[in-house]
Amino acid sequence: LLSALCSLLSALCSLLSALCLSLFMINVVIAGGGFFGCSIAVMLKRRGLHPMVVEAEDELLTRASRVNQARVHGGYHYPRSLMTAYRSRYNYARFKDVYREAIVDRFTKVYGVSRSFSKVTAQQFAVFMERIGAPLSPAPDRVRGMFDDRLTESVWIAEECAFDCSLLRERCRRDLEQAEIPVRFSTRVSGARRDEKGTVIAELSDGSEWPVDLIINATYSGLNLLTQGAALPAIPLKHELAEMALVKLPTELDGLSVTMMCGPFFSFMPYPSRGLTTLSHVRYTPHVQWFEKAGSEIKDPYARYAQLPKVTNYPYMITDAARYIPALASAEYVDSLWEVKTLLPQTEVDDGRPILFRRDPVMPELIHVMGGKIDNIFDVEDELDAVLLGKAEMLKS
Repeated sequence: LLSALCSLLSALCSLLSALCLSLFMINVVIAGGGFFGCSIAVMLKRRGLHPMVVEAEDELLTRASRVNQARVHGGYHYPRSLMTAYRSRYNYARFKDVYREAIVDRFTKVYGVSRSFSKVTAQQFAVFMERIGAPLSPAPDRVRGMFDDRLTESVWIAEECAFDCSLLRERCRRDLEQAEIPVRFSTRVSGARRDEKGTVIAELSDGSEWPVDLIINATYSGLNLLTQGAALPAIPLKHELAEMALVKLPTELDGLSVTMMCGPFFSFMPYPSRGLTTLSHVRYTPHVQWFEKAGSEIKDPYARYAQLPKVTNYPYMITDAARYIPALASAEYVDSLWEVKTLLPQTEVDDGRPILFRRDPVMPELIHVMGGKIDNIFDVEDELDAVLLGKAEMLKS
């Protein structure tokens, strides 16, 4: 009932904002054509604004939106962060419904808790999932028998799915086209300033300038390239050179996805757009890390990424994972996915993944947005509605 009331209130706020904002020409430039940038553009257009997407690559959803574990989180991954787990569970069904054509759920999702080095016990994990309403059932003997009992305390069947990035890209492209939202490819929002009248000007890398009412910075790892170009304070960020191995599973593991909780362990998930499986490891997926903060020199994280050596840690990943599931030793390595993974430094305390939604303290018309998980997009929608409602009130007055 509470969730239904919250959804109704959110819908009413959105309607009120849209009715007011539709009376005005509100121009918005969105930096970044990933999943978040595209989705925000559509949200804004539905609310009566006039967005334009600016993407540095020549295609949508090419970086963080594509190179990830393709997991739609159901809350299970965050037993030490109640807010992240609860919001994941809250958004899970909605994401599956809205993006149904890109959802892959014909596999069995397994979660296990290690006997050693886990930051939660099996009992704590089960109680937490009950608390947030995430379904768990004991794994059948066939699945439980695949795990080394000396290392594994408990194993459950969970409710979680994956998404196919190639299909999600097509959905985003179609949504933008149907909403008649312009996209400028191979271009970056390089800076922002105010003119002599106080109007915010978005400066693009092609030399063009656009008077705007809002700028949404949805560039993920590149957030601080825009703050630097606009001479604004940097956002504290942690970057990692991250590797996910792509493998072919042995026949006896076909149709399974496993995540071992909660510490320096492993996870494997379907990667539908390649017809393979990703294998990641908390200890071996990150190769190099670096930080950005106010006062530090900001360098293009993708330029640094291009210069870093990329030597796979797959032998370490598979050796450790096969201790828990011996059949994994027969997995066939195919390739690795490499990307810059960006986090908020404070999330290291509880492994939470809150959204970053921050109005710049110097230029409040610039809003920085970063989601730690793909289902965070609905939390962004709530934050945007609050901003737009305030904008509507201002315009009415």
